[in-house]
Amino acid sequence: MSDRILVTRSSMPPFEEYCEEISSLWQSHWLTNMGVEHEKLEAALKEKLGVANLALFTNGHNALECVLEAMELPVHGEVITTPFTFASTTHAIVRKGLTPVFADIRPSDLTLDPESVERLVTARTCAIVPVHVYGNLCDVDAIQEVADRHGLKVIYDAAHAFGVEREDVSAAAFGDAAMFSFHATKVFNTIEGGCVCFRDPALYDALNRWKNFGIAGPEDVVHVGGNAKMNEFCAAMGICNLRHVDEEIAKRKAVVERYRERLNGVEGIQLNCIQKDVKSNYAYFPVVFEEKLFGSSREEVFDKLAENDVVARKYFYPLTNTFECFHGKYDATKTPVAMHISKRVLTLPLYADLALKDVDRICDIILGCKYK
Repeated sequence: MSDRILVTRSSMPPFEEYCEEISSLWQSHWLTNMGVEHEKLEAALKEKLGVANLALFTNGHNALECVLEAMELPVHGEVITTPFTFASTTHAIVRKGLTPVFADIRPSDLTLDPESVERLVTARTCAIVPVHVYGNLCDVDAIQEVADRHGLKVIYDAAHAFGVEREDVSAAAFGDAAMFSFHATKVFNTIEGGCVCFRDPALYDALNRWKNFGIAGPEDVVHVGGNAKMNEFCAAMGICNLRHVDEEIAKRKAVVERYRERLNGVEGIQLNCIQKDVKSNYAYFPVVFEEKLFGSSREEVFDKLAENDVVARKYFYPLTNTFECFHGKYDATKTPVAMHISKRVLTLPLYADLALKDVDRICDIILGCKYK
């Protein structure tokens, strides 16, 4: 139906602007392998994110896998992370021969609980991979304190956190490295894409080798690498979208403010936290439904929205430590807060061009479930 509301919609630049950006490719015929557009986007992102070191990738998942490789973590080493995340985070750890150890999350902002992390550190722990869930910043100071005390690497999954800042410091600046996703559904997109920002400048060459089959020179292959190079068309889309991202975030803010105006204070509904001294990117609008207080379950609200052509998302559900592919290897009862939230959370539609009248329609449906 034409009035169907999807959970997200990609931001795109004006058609003519993108065509102008890619027109030079018909002269150069250089379509991939780190060409002019690739270099231009890397430079622009360094300036935007306020970092000195950044490498582009074909997507955020490959970026995370490559930085795990480049950090030279020990095979089968333990990596403390969260189960309240997208599959990519956990899969990257497992696919790189590492062992995920799941810490619980904080009920306030749904990010990794540093106290839970501390309790799980062993002699085999080599790294922490926290996730800035929904764009909520982790307690970066407490996590870094744990890491420093035990000599651990900190690699942030910042897929949701493009443009997020704490006291004017970008989310890209925390930890040893931070991975960003530029997937089409993200606040900033390159159609498909991602990047890693990192402290050690020596990682740049290593990351470029890992994403290019391990090739160090015309006759020199030093790693069993893969192919994770961003192509020129995706880089060009990123260059164009970057010009408009602040405007897009401002539009998202207006949508979030209308949701808050309509849903704040409703018994049985927990809205996303507002973090002190943090500049949000308004990436997602998660709502946690407590059935006994609200009067309807998450499932009932989800179904009622679907009946009215509104697509919400159970994000994140199920927890990654319950995935069928792991064959019961992990005990999800050890992450009770994450389990509780995953069974009750819905992310509501949110994108820059979502009309406020549609936000009102969504809220009316939800509030109708309250008073059923």
